[in-house]
Amino acid sequence: MEQFIQQCVNALQWGSFYALIALGYTLVYGVLLLINFAHGDIFMVGAYIAFFVSTFLLSTPEPGLSQGMTLALTIPATVILTSMVGVTLERIAYRPLRRKGAHRLYVVITALMCGLILENGNLALLGAGRKALPELLEKHVYTFGNIAVTNLKLWVIFTALLVFVFLHLVVTRTRIGMAMRAVSWDKFALPLMGIPLDMVIVFTFVLGSGIAGLGGLLFAVSYPVLDPYMGAMTGWKAFIAAVVGGIGDIRGAFAGGFLLAFVEIMVAAFLPSTFRDLFAFSILMLILWKRPTGIFGIPATTKI
Repeated sequence: MEQFIQQCVNALQWGSFYALIALGYTLVYGVLLLINFAHGDIFMVGAYIAFFVSTFLLSTPEPGLSQGMTLALTIPATVILTSMVGVTLERIAYRPLRRKGAHRLYVVITALMCGLILENGNLALLGAGRKALPELLEKHVYTFGNIAVTNLKLWVIFTALLVFVFLHLVVTRTRIGMAMRAVSWDKFALPLMGIPLDMVIVFTFVLGSGIAGLGGLLFAVSYPVLDPYMGAMTGWKAFIAAVVGGIGDIRGAFAGGFLLAFVEIMVAAFLPSTFRDLFAFSILMLILWKRPTGIFGIPATTKI
C-alpha cells in the first residue's frame, strides 16, 4: 500500500506536466478548433528560456542573487517570453492562413512545420549538447513512514492546481473569457458585436503559451537536463491526454493529463518499463472506444 501511495504522488507530479501542456492544447482548440501541434515544442522553448534567464541572473556580479530570488524572477520572465513566442507563431504562421480562409488541414500541417522549426532551430543554434538547469530550489524531503515527498513535488502539483483554477475563472467569469467562448461558437458574428477577433485570439495564445512555458520551467527544475527534442513526445502525450479528457474542455484537459500519468507510472512501477506506453495508450484507446468525445466531451453538431 505504501508503494502504491508513493507511486500516486509520483503520478501527480508527472500528471501536472501533462495537464499544463494539455490546457494549452484545449484552449487553442476550444477557440479556433485548431490543434496546435507546435505546443509541445513551445513547452521545450519555455524550459530553455528558463535556463538562459536563470543562468544570466545567477551570473550577476557580487553580491549575486539567492536561489529563491532567482526563481522568483525566472518564473514571470519565462512566462512572458514564452507567451511572446506563441504570439509570434500565431502572427506569422496561423493568422495569414486564417485570413485567407485556408482549409483546417493546411493549418494543422503548418503547426507541425512550426514545431519542427523550433526543434531544429534550437538544434542548429545551440547544438546537440544537453543543457543543465542551475539548481533554483533547495530540496527538502518529507517522509511519512516509507513514503517520501519532496517540496519540489508539492510545489509542482500545487502550481498545476493553481493554474487550473485561474484558467477556469478566466474562461467562465471574465469578459475576455466570454469572448473566447463566443469565438468558438460563431467567430463570424463576433466582429459584428464590436469584439476584436484578433485580440481574443492573441490573448488565447498568450494564455496557452505562457502556461506551456511555466510547465517547461517546472519540468526543467524537476529534471534539469534539457535537449531540443524534449517537448516532442511529451507534447504528443499531452495532446492524447487532452483528447481523452475531452479536448476543448478545461476540466477534461486537466483530468486527462493526470489519468495518463497515473496509468504510465503504475505500469512502470509494477511491470517492465517497456510496457509503459503500450499499456497506457491501449487503455486510453479503450476509453475513447467507449466515449469517442472524451471523458468530459459532449457530442456537437457542425453547421455547414
